[in-house]
Amino acid sequence: MTSSNVRTIGFIGAGNMPQSILGGMVKGGYPTTAIMASNPSRPKLDMLEEKYGIYTSQDNHEIAGKADVIVLSVKPQLMRDVCADLAAHVPDLDEKLIITIAAGLRFERYYEYLGNNITLVRVMPNTPSLVGEGVSGLVADDKATQADRDFVTQVFNYVGLTLWLDNEDAIDVLGAVAGSGPAYFFEFMHGLQRAAEDLGFDAEQARAMVQQTAFGAARMAMESDLSLVDLRKQVTSKGGSTAKGIEVYQNAQLSDISKRAVGAAVTRNQEMAKLF
Repeated sequence: MTSSNVRTIGFIGAGNMPQSILGGMVKGGYPTTAIMASNPSRPKLDMLEEKYGIYTSQDNHEIAGKADVIVLSVKPQLMRDVCADLAAHVPDLDEKLIITIAAGLRFERYYEYLGNNITLVRVMPNTPSLVGEGVSGLVADDKATQADRDFVTQVFNYVGLTLWLDNEDAIDVLGAVAGSGPAYFFEFMHGLQRAAEDLGFDAEQARAMVQQTAFGAARMAMESDLSLVDLRKQVTSKGGSTAKGIEVYQNAQLSDISKRAVGAAVTRNQEMAKLF
């Protein structure tokens, strides 16, 4: 990492997601002297200071004022008040790169809250970012430079895969697939665990079997050039037990169920964009 890739970055909010992002940055070698965070209460800040050695403050104005890059990492319902407060007390917001990881809120809202001249990148990370295996969808406004985009890519590569999107509508879809996806997988895994328990396994054995199988299947998919359909066929011997199990899933139209689930999540993402 060259010095040109280092900017002072300040996180407004210190919940689980910003903790995972800045933790990934520190683990990846980003200088701790260039990372700051603010939060209304001290306990989370004390933990961050002790664990990562970064500078913290309960004063959003201080962190935003010192940072070259501001990461807005508060809940969507709090964003209006937080942004209004920053706009009133931090005079040079137009000179900074602003990143938001809040779900739902569109560019137009931030321009309303912070002014039309800000430079903004929206990022939708997912919860596996907490263990460094996330997917982050990114979309930038017209004022973001290539250097800005490169910096944001660098930051979120610390916690997983980054995907640049063409427009904000794509963020809604990514949120419905990658953002909600872990819940879909957990639901499916839970069903397999219950099936194993019903057939005699205890809960600990059943969970261990299911989660290792899920991990192994995901790793096989990541390391193979085959399509997911062809990978499934590799495991499915004609007339065998797997074929019988797959037949049940196909008869239940699992693919259509997934399509409907993603569609419902996209619709809800679009609805939430209008709430704040």
